[in-house]
Amino acid sequence: MVLTCPVATGRTTQRDGAPGHSRRNLLRAGALLALGGAAVPLTGCDLFDDKPKPPDPLEPLAAEAADLEGRYRAAIAAAGTLADRLTPIADAHQAHAAELRKVIGRPAPSGTPAAGPTVTATDPQGLLAELRQAEQQARENAAKACAAAPGERAALLGSIAAARATHLEALK
Repeated sequence: MVLTCPVATGRTTQRDGAPGHSRRNLLRAGALLALGGAAVPLTGCDLFDDKPKPPDPLEPLAAEAADLEGRYRAAIAAAGTLADRLTPIADAHQAHAAELRKVIGRPAPSGTPAAGPTVTATDPQGLLAELRQAEQQARENAAKACAAAPGERAALLGSIAAARATHLEALK
């Protein structure tokens, strides 16, 4: 009695003898699809570009809002009697800086700056005069940015300019 073993032909065929695909050809096709599928989308993206993104036009306004918040906090520290009057304005500038950073799509710089905003006056009237001057310049900057901004950003910048105008009134 002779035992016969089926011979492996390297083909995956059905028992009825219908031709199938070889495992090797299936693996090759899968590898080509994987390589080709991964390479094709990368060719048109900026993954390999070394060019840094240009700064967003709102970057200076976000930095200015953070600076104004720091000035108000420094004024509150210098003259605690102004805290009730200045804290809401400092909080508003903090909110403006956060919202501008959100629109820009970049987080606020991490860490604390080496030299934070300062105020030079020590008496309450001098502090208020310094803050009025900084607020006036900031209001003008926000109004200019609003006029130059595209529609989707103009509403935010208009709100910031209006808030800064009301801050000027609160500092009188």
